[in-house]
Amino acid sequence: MLFHVHMLVDIPLDLDKTYVEELKAKEKALSQDLQRQGKWTHIWRIAGQYANISIFNVASAGELHDILLSLPLYPFMQVEVTALCQHYSSVKNEEDAH
Repeated sequence: MLFHVHMLVDIPLDLDKTYVEELKAKEKALSQDLQRQGKWTHIWRIAGQYANISIFNVASAGELHDILLSLPLYPFMQVEVTALCQHYSSVKNEEDAH
């Protein structure tokens, strides 16, 4: 199943900087591992925001939920999820689209 996920990060400015850097390093390592596994197929920064738009290819909404909750920065995120399906006008099949 494909999902479009918008993540907006809002880390409190008074949070310990060393702790924040550790969280960011863990987040990067986990996201890159998920990308290598093919579950996090695309990630784009949003200019001018601490935010991203991502595409996930996972078995279920439950799997996506578990992945999102496992992200170290999740407690500081606003997350919007949209389930995607192939458009009938697309010349690519769903597997070729990502």
